[in-house]
Amino acid sequence: MRITVNPPKSEWADLLRRPQIDAPVIGERVAAILERVRAGGDRAVLDLTAEIDSVALDSLEVAPEEIERAEAAVSPELKRAIATAAEHIERFHAAQRPRTVDLETAPGVRCLQRAVPIRRVGLYVPGGSAPLFSTVLMLAVPARVAGCPEVVLCTPARPDGTVAPEILYAADLCGVDRVYTVGGAQAVAALAYGTESIPRVDKIFGPGNRYVTKAKQLVGANDVAVDLPAGPSEVLVLADDEASPAFAAADLLSQAEHGGDSQAVLVCASERFALDTRRAVEEQLQQLRRGDTIREALRQSRIVVLDSREKMIGFANAYAPEHLIISMRDAWEAAAQITAAGSVFIGPWSPESAGDYASGTNHTLPTGGWARAYSGVNTDSFLRKITYQELTRDGLSALSPAIVAMAEAEGLGAHAAAVRIRMKGGAL
Repeated sequence: MRITVNPPKSEWADLLRRPQIDAPVIGERVAAILERVRAGGDRAVLDLTAEIDSVALDSLEVAPEEIERAEAAVSPELKRAIATAAEHIERFHAAQRPRTVDLETAPGVRCLQRAVPIRRVGLYVPGGSAPLFSTVLMLAVPARVAGCPEVVLCTPARPDGTVAPEILYAADLCGVDRVYTVGGAQAVAALAYGTESIPRVDKIFGPGNRYVTKAKQLVGANDVAVDLPAGPSEVLVLADDEASPAFAAADLLSQAEHGGDSQAVLVCASERFALDTRRAVEEQLQQLRRGDTIREALRQSRIVVLDSREKMIGFANAYAPEHLIISMRDAWEAAAQITAAGSVFIGPWSPESAGDYASGTNHTLPTGGWARAYSGVNTDSFLRKITYQELTRDGLSALSPAIVAMAEAEGLGAHAAAVRIRMKGGAL
């Protein structure tokens, strides 16, 4: 990892940049995939799965008997772990249920807002280099907490054409209605447009690689709602000299192993801490299985040394990380100054892994700097807010001068007339 010491603010732009892949080429490829699925349905999805994933499938939906076999294939220990995580996620997301707003804004003017679950949601769960069954929990649990009537899930097949039993077990535990063996941009297309087997959904959720993210962006522009830009994973660690270089190194490595296009950034207070952490990264890396993936990610990761707490926090806000770990003195005070981050981890005993799995917060978070504008997935993500109003005659009468004046000022005479006709008993 390259170390940059006290860069002036004018040089931050380069340090804030995410790994770049040929975006125009990806856009063209994804657009072609979307059109093939839109036109060809199941056949196109099956063909694309064979071409892209080298997996030949006879059908897309996972059969009930395969789900039953999955339960037997998951160890009791892992089942208990999944149940623990699901319980914590449900508890935290249930606490987010919005209350109904019901009040009189003026005498005789009653306004309400209530939350209504999205009717059918589609969940995308990555399953390529690692079967992310934890993502099933992060999406399906809040969907059920919100009360969504129908939940379907797409996930890539393994080389033998099956789905990882952990994913199937988690999906069944969380009440997912149907599971489909399809991944990548073609899965997003199937959920957006519908095929003979896969129903069109009202909103798509879930992280993925750059192809999945681009597909969500394209279908989200015209065809279906999507949750947020959730692409290659990233972490930024804020650490002062009181922090543990070993802990910081472990947190950087935990994100780097997600994929070669992931990014891990350390922002620290001294060059000594930077060197100690880089040394710890190399030492710990020798003990990890996904070494090649991690090394690829580390090549586009970095360490930035800044000489003040104010600059460190300013850099973190400018980067707007998916995951932000604050390992500093008075960490909560620093956290109060954070304005852009997907999820924040406070203190030395809060590794990013806790949020990824079992603390209760959601790990489906905005990446690529989108934390400046997007929240991570939460219970509200699966709800729509509908407003209602009821006016009495006296209520409308009191408001009518304001309504008429504003309507006429905007040149919308029919708006004004809709009030006048009521005040005059049906005649203009």
